[in-house]
Amino acid sequence: MNDYDSHDGLGLAALVKKRAVSASELLEAAIARCEKRSELNAVVVPMFEQARAAAKAEVPRGPFEGVPFLLKDLHLNLPGVRTTNGSNLYAENVPMRESELVARYRRAGLITFGKSASPEFGLTCTTESRLFGQTKNPWNLEHTSGGSSGGASAAVAGGLTPLANASDGGGSIRIPASCCGLFGMKPTRGRTPLGPDSGEGWSGMSCVHAVTRSVRDSAALLDATAGPDLGAPYAAQPPLRPWLAEVGAPAGRLRIALDTETWNEAPTHPDCRAAAEDAAKLCESLGHHVERARFAPSSIEELRKSTLTVVSANIRWAIEEGARKLGREPKQDDVEPGTWLTASISKNLDSVAYAAAIKVLHRTGRELAQFLTSYDVLLSPTMGAPPTKLGVLSLSNPNFAEQTAGLMQAIGYTQLANSAGTPAMSVPLSWNAAGLPIGVQFIGRHNDEATLFRLAAQLEQARPWFTRTPARAS
Repeated sequence: MNDYDSHDGLGLAALVKKRAVSASELLEAAIARCEKRSELNAVVVPMFEQARAAAKAEVPRGPFEGVPFLLKDLHLNLPGVRTTNGSNLYAENVPMRESELVARYRRAGLITFGKSASPEFGLTCTTESRLFGQTKNPWNLEHTSGGSSGGASAAVAGGLTPLANASDGGGSIRIPASCCGLFGMKPTRGRTPLGPDSGEGWSGMSCVHAVTRSVRDSAALLDATAGPDLGAPYAAQPPLRPWLAEVGAPAGRLRIALDTETWNEAPTHPDCRAAAEDAAKLCESLGHHVERARFAPSSIEELRKSTLTVVSANIRWAIEEGARKLGREPKQDDVEPGTWLTASISKNLDSVAYAAAIKVLHRTGRELAQFLTSYDVLLSPTMGAPPTKLGVLSLSNPNFAEQTAGLMQAIGYTQLANSAGTPAMSVPLSWNAAGLPIGVQFIGRHNDEATLFRLAAQLEQARPWFTRTPARAS
């Protein structure tokens, strides 16, 4: 299919449904592009033969019937297929139980042909690992594709697939979307299932959805996958109607707060500030009311410490669990230096500190909810800086101060929505003078993905981005 990447996922599925093309033909187009764009290093666990068998079998007649798809190589499991979590410690980890979300993807008609790259345990905002190497940005191969869903974003931007699974614990859907010129929606806490192996990620900060080229693909995929699974500890409030119905629906006159200062006091690059201010002007031209308004948590230092407490404890558990499965104690060289250092922080903390951290995260959610009683949406840059050169944010960067400063700048706007549990999206509305994408973030109220999807569709129509793609192999 020479015009494979001129369609989004729903467009490809429509071709399959009317028998203009077969699922096998779509799959071979995806595999061919994967092989031609191997320099991206986006797909690290190929599943080509399993996918070919699935495409030849009876494909479920879901909304994405026959569409090639990638799973992020982090936590989500397919029986008999490696889930490495980007770590040497889990390099040979082969689960025998299927994740509920994977089953929902299959019922939606998606055909998984591989697993996309992630940094070790999804711990940084670039996709580089000692296990698989560097994943590159299709817009400029010297730059990061973002993280931790950077394999997904490189694959979608590189034309391998129109949509790919992604997860977000501090910005890991929105940051790669920003880096690669894609649409990335982080849903409300508890919106999609993590079972049967987990009830929540990073104490509720992490959730799972996708990066996509079109807004409607994101909405349709969330329709197909949202809702609690058996035994889920909690769930988000169901929508009033399908999110796909919100795409193209009137957005109304929204009250939008514009904030171009990071919550964690990291600096904001002029390109990112300009992108948000330009998006504000675009929103005003569409009839929305925009005003500058600063949101900051009541204690920046407490939120910073609390986030680190939760993350470090979870990373330490992942290391110890991986070593336990191997029948031994964990060793420092099992993981990358930045991973070990993060996990080591938890050794100086007790259970009371963890409980206190959860209280701070929940307080932040309440504070943001109160702020959003005066506004429908909070607009900001997605990231504090354009996509960095590869190596800077790596967990193996020997310059730890450089890595930490870059990480804080990368998550300076995104982490807030993870702490609060609110939905948030990155919309590809700007490119800088160097030709790199600069995303713009919109944070919504709890359970209100509907407003975000309506606004995103309006922005997509006003400033289309679908055909704006990096140079690709034909």
